[in-house]
Amino acid sequence: MNRARASVVPITSPRNPRTRVKLRRVNCDLSKAYPPDGQEKLWWGRLKKALGTTSSDFVNATLVQIQNASRLPGGGISETSVNAVLAFIEGAEPRNEVEAALAIQMACTHAVTMTVLARLGGGFRGDRNTAVMAGAATRLLKAFATQVEALRRLRNGGSQFVRVEHVHVNDGGQAVIGNVKGPAE
Repeated sequence: MNRARASVVPITSPRNPRTRVKLRRVNCDLSKAYPPDGQEKLWWGRLKKALGTTSSDFVNATLVQIQNASRLPGGGISETSVNAVLAFIEGAEPRNEVEAALAIQMACTHAVTMTVLARLGGGFRGDRNTAVMAGAATRLLKAFATQVEALRRLRNGGSQFVRVEHVHVNDGGQAVIGNVKGPAE
């Protein structure tokens, strides 16, 4: 029987694909990152842009930090995890090294949280380890929320903006618009 095969059409994204790395093992604790397509200068520029920096030293240090945070339970470094962390950071669009550092912390906190939740395994075992893992997951989730709020405040400032759209003043009432201070004591 001859069936016509439907061709698979890749979904194209309006944005550029995320910056990725390939890893070549140097020793048990470190791998060297290199471009997946061989275009080193272009790739290095994309890494700098993804990390919001002009510093090659910052990029090198960040790649080592990401590798350390992407270590599997057995000790190996996961290329998939390194690229996922890079995608997370690039998605945060850091504008400088401080924002990049916060995005790195957020990505690593997220990765560790997912590992803890996976080890929790639904929490049906009922042993002491389940309570410890659940507590760790709770603290990590709270830390992540705090990091997200810190990034928001860093970008937008810590001030709040209140807009008054309607002011109702009844007969005989008075209204003051602006800063009001009480009597000096």
